[in-house]
Amino acid sequence: MTVQQLDYLLQGAWGTLLLSCLTFIFAGMLGLVVALSRVSPDRAVRAASSAYIQLIQGTPLLVLMGVCFYGPNLLGMTSVPALFAATLALTIQSSAYFGEIWRGCIQSVAKNQWEAAECLGLSRFQRMALVILPQALRIATPPTVGFMVQIVKNTSVASLVIGYAELAYNAKILNNSTFEPFLYFGCAAFLYFIICYPLSRWSRKLEGRLNVARS
Repeated sequence: MTVQQLDYLLQGAWGTLLLSCLTFIFAGMLGLVVALSRVSPDRAVRAASSAYIQLIQGTPLLVLMGVCFYGPNLLGMTSVPALFAATLALTIQSSAYFGEIWRGCIQSVAKNQWEAAECLGLSRFQRMALVILPQALRIATPPTVGFMVQIVKNTSVASLVIGYAELAYNAKILNNSTFEPFLYFGCAAFLYFIICYPLSRWSRKLEGRLNVARS
């Protein structure tokens, strides 16, 4: 493998990291809205958020990628950048999973914490912001970090539909020109491991600390 080929793979790894970080930021914000909607006292809001989760979780990521990339053309709009389309599709999909993860964490906070906050005369917003969410955050941290690994791996789907230059895409381009699949896909797998392994280790460490804190 030449220096130029290695550099091309590293450029793909950077594309994967960039897409993963953007997805985590935007999916996190949208996922929080979904989670709060799932525990809303308004039945219509709960039903709408539940329908959103079921719809998105039942739609393949490949289809979401195609809709986000080719959809604007069907509406007479100009083509969107590949990074934007990939981020949008991954954000939509990941927000549904984050919403369910965080909804479960919010509802796992002990009932007496809700009651104590209510006895203090706090509004629902204050109870959620000052009492419930800080406790739910500790519970949610390990599964959230763990799901970040899934986001990193899901970025490889972007190359199948919209040709976004991430790690798997660049490895495929190099293989097409040299016909050495074990070399380039092996290197790509190693780079994915380098990205994902620290997140997996961090998730397990956070989970261990949480179990100690709760014991």
